[in-house]
Amino acid sequence: MAAGEDLLWDADDKSMQMVPRLRRIGVTAGCLGFLGLLLWTDSDATWVLYAGVLYLLGEIAYWAWDRRRLVEARVVPGEADGPARLRLRRVGGRITEHDPHHVARVLLIHDNVLDLAKLRLSLHGRQLLFGRPGRPPALTTWRHTCPKAKVGDRAAHWGMPGIPD
Repeated sequence: MAAGEDLLWDADDKSMQMVPRLRRIGVTAGCLGFLGLLLWTDSDATWVLYAGVLYLLGEIAYWAWDRRRLVEARVVPGEADGPARLRLRRVGGRITEHDPHHVARVLLIHDNVLDLAKLRLSLHGRQLLFGRPGRPPALTTWRHTCPKAKVGDRAAHWGMPGIPD
């Protein structure tokens, strides 16, 4: 394994993009409050209120899911000349270290339009981890780092409109 830090995955966008999300949530909440005041009486247009509330719940659920996505994966040396570790950093800032031998599967899904890829990382006995889109890394580095993992790549299942796949 590597003696220094090797970068395995690096997402293009590592920010949480909170300002636009908070702005959208604030505008929607303000509009819902205004509509709630207008529709205070019994009206048949209360579905607008329900649609806005569903949008707010969807935005909050997406934020909770997105903050767990991976933005960086590195191989770091272990403590006291121990085996190397796999360091994973998420959008929310959480950093975890794992044994590379516990990685079960690494899948890179290449975009058909842009020169980007998405990472799917599966650990033994754990959940599937999703990576934000980034530049496609070399698969040989993943194979050397995680020798027990099934490492592969594939093209995305969608194509450009009007162009046969």
